[in-house]
Amino acid sequence: MSTACGTCKECAPGNGLRKLGLDVDKADFVVALAGNPNVGKSTVFNALTGLRQHTGNWPGKTVVRAEGAFQTEGRDFKLVDLPGTYSLLARSADEEVARDFILFAKPDVTLVVVDATRLERNLNLVLQVLEITDRVVLCINLMDEARRHGITVDVEGLARDLGVPVVATAARQREGLAELVATVASVAMGRTECRPYRSRDASGEAHEALREMTSVVTAALPSLPNARWVALRLLDGDDHVIRAIRAGEFGETSADGLLAKAEELRWKVGQEFHDKIVETTYADAGRIARRSLAYPDASSRFQWERRLDKLVTSRIWGFPLMGLLFAAVFWITITGANVPSGWLYDLFIGWLYPLLQTAGQNVGLPWWLNGLLVDGIYLATAWVVAVMLPPMAIFFPIFTLLEDLGYLPRVAFNLDTLFKRAGAHGKQALSMMMGYGCNAAGVVATRIIDSPRERLIAIITNNFALCNGRWPTQILIASLFIGVLAPPALAGVVSAMAVVGVTLLGVVFMFGVSWVLSRTVLRGEVSTFSLELPPYRPPRVLQTIYTSLIDRTLVVLWRAVVFAAPAGCVIWLVSNVRVDNLTLAEHAVEWLGPLGWLMGLNGVILLAYIIAIPANEIVIPTVLMLTVLTSGISGVGAGAGVMFEAEDASTKVVLTQGGWTLLTAVNLMLFSLLHNPCSTTIYTIYKETRSAKWTALAALLPVGLGILVTSLVALAARWFF
Repeated sequence: MSTACGTCKECAPGNGLRKLGLDVDKADFVVALAGNPNVGKSTVFNALTGLRQHTGNWPGKTVVRAEGAFQTEGRDFKLVDLPGTYSLLARSADEEVARDFILFAKPDVTLVVVDATRLERNLNLVLQVLEITDRVVLCINLMDEARRHGITVDVEGLARDLGVPVVATAARQREGLAELVATVASVAMGRTECRPYRSRDASGEAHEALREMTSVVTAALPSLPNARWVALRLLDGDDHVIRAIRAGEFGETSADGLLAKAEELRWKVGQEFHDKIVETTYADAGRIARRSLAYPDASSRFQWERRLDKLVTSRIWGFPLMGLLFAAVFWITITGANVPSGWLYDLFIGWLYPLLQTAGQNVGLPWWLNGLLVDGIYLATAWVVAVMLPPMAIFFPIFTLLEDLGYLPRVAFNLDTLFKRAGAHGKQALSMMMGYGCNAAGVVATRIIDSPRERLIAIITNNFALCNGRWPTQILIASLFIGVLAPPALAGVVSAMAVVGVTLLGVVFMFGVSWVLSRTVLRGEVSTFSLELPPYRPPRVLQTIYTSLIDRTLVVLWRAVVFAAPAGCVIWLVSNVRVDNLTLAEHAVEWLGPLGWLMGLNGVILLAYIIAIPANEIVIPTVLMLTVLTSGISGVGAGAGVMFEAEDASTKVVLTQGGWTLLTAVNLMLFSLLHNPCSTTIYTIYKETRSAKWTALAALLPVGLGILVTSLVALAARWFF
């Protein structure tokens, strides 16, 4: 039999099952992938399976199970990526998913990934895994980072101390993956026997109770491979394990007698038991790590990272630097999108659009079919591409580079204290950062929050983080209407600052609404937690640009196109089907007009937001089409123009002829921030909460705030100007 070498194109891990088209559910062996957040676990998963699961340099990325597969020695291995967690005490959803899979699914191998630069901290989880299962392989990842900091790891000594195979890797460079695959296969097939380390030399009443309880569990459940761990959890009062004992998930036994003995011993040792066991685990992790690691001169270790962290997390400089950095990102996006936006507009709308109209007429298509296909479906799709593709192609790679560098956790660290003061959980900063990519993903990411009350607060307020679909709207409107207020040389800077201002306003609303919820319908105590700042890592620029274009830009664009085509059909129909000499769109615009005027918007914009509920990405194309079709604007698409230059931009011509003013633009930016989530996010909220009440609140609360805020801004603008 041959083993995949892990380096060449044909044998690289991940080309196995996926290349052969095999079913991962029919694999010969199951491998659980566990580890602390931010140790490169998802990178290992991607490297072994070939899947393109996004990996970011900050905690909390994986909160649900991901599955993939690889093949070696002619055998098929199913790899299950468990949520990153610091513990297996099952006090949050991610810990429960990880613990239950290792405990009840009984994988053939549990592959635990640790960070070579933070081995002592990571070994706490390793020792907990070793209490549950014997079949463990330890992957010491980020060896390239360890070498960069002058850290050496005694891999063989660590393997002797832990009693399980240890493999050193640098997954991003595919270093050590072939050995890792071979080692996992050896343990799965029984060629390598593991004798995992478990603390047995402790003394004191707590440890005597653990030994006694272990004997009782062993006698009651003789086939249980992890009797000591079950005894430990029973003495710690783990409700999940107690329910599993009663349900017979560990085997048939007299549950009442077993649980009565656990209650007796638990009452005897009290709180001392938990404290002593935790203390012993940390002491063991520290001792083993110190035996296996050699550091350079302590005075030079990580000094540049510490100096940089003091600056970016400073109470004085942290927030200004954050604002300047994001302003620079938006400025690059806005100025860089000018030329390609003009090219795309000229191509799809200025040149191809009239050709398609003429072609449809020449082939004899009925006027309604030609209009539906070209003026409806094609024009909506073309506007999506012309408006959204250039800014996304610039913004998402830059944002991903910041993520890979490790800056985003520093943003969360800066915001942690403010979330606590607002009565929310500090981890909400992490789910908020996920929301800047996608609000649905941000809602799922709230699973890392232990407290159900604080998780609800995070879910309800996540919509105040601007998602992928709303960035292009903000950038476009700021460019066309805000930037032109400044001299040409400063137009890009002013536009960028406007987008930063709206983004920060969203954070303010998140704090404010969290504060109100935590003192009204969701009262309770604020939880505490530890937030680990990952090391700075040089981003792989070319790979990051490539993956962000594929994973984010094209995915979001495709989603926008998928929704834009039927939306274009709907827009054309409502703009051409007449009732009482008015089109359906004109009826709707007239009906929504008074509310639109009150909000400083118009009926077209409100109708566009109703049509665009499935996806935020199609708001601006929908507004443009409705404006053209309901205002009788002629010649759209016939002239060239640069999308982000205001002097003669066709997009701005359409909007201004549709009655737009500076007030309209400002309030659209505000309403883009403060309006209902998209349909995908609403569905995700319902799935996560299982409550129509909380889902309705999460959907309607932003809309109410949007109407209130824009109405107040419009009133003030009309009063003073």
